[in-house]
Amino acid sequence: MLALIQRVTQASVEVDGAIVGAIDAGLLALVGMEPGDTDAQIARLADRVLGYRVFEDGEGRMNLSLKDTGGGLLLVSQFTLAADTRSGMRASFTSAASPAEAEPGFNKLVDICRQRHAGRVETGRFRAHMSVRLVNDGPVTFLLRP
Repeated sequence: MLALIQRVTQASVEVDGAIVGAIDAGLLALVGMEPGDTDAQIARLADRVLGYRVFEDGEGRMNLSLKDTGGGLLLVSQFTLAADTRSGMRASFTSAASPAEAEPGFNKLVDICRQRHAGRVETGRFRAHMSVRLVNDGPVTFLLRP
């Protein structure tokens, strides 16, 4: 399991011409589920996404987390993030969890984030073709694992 988090001033997800999730300042997290991801790993990743210090404090240092700022969180399932790209010129998706395994894990991550974060938590739509729009602030982008 991994999450590519991006600090944003705004982000949204559109499916079939309709906005299904949107936030103002906060984090966009693209989430890739891998076979065998455990409940403990999912909880740990939620803690990392919510607690990772990517926002500037009064001195301009990245010392504040999403929990500290109360900003929005937009979680988007993205199986391509878990692809194996180490060889050849085409990704292999054997390292990505099947939809039957990934969807419950992703939903658990969303539930945990909603329980632990007082700010807005939005999502894309699992297995849908999504258009993701964002304004990356910085740019600041990190790849997190549990």
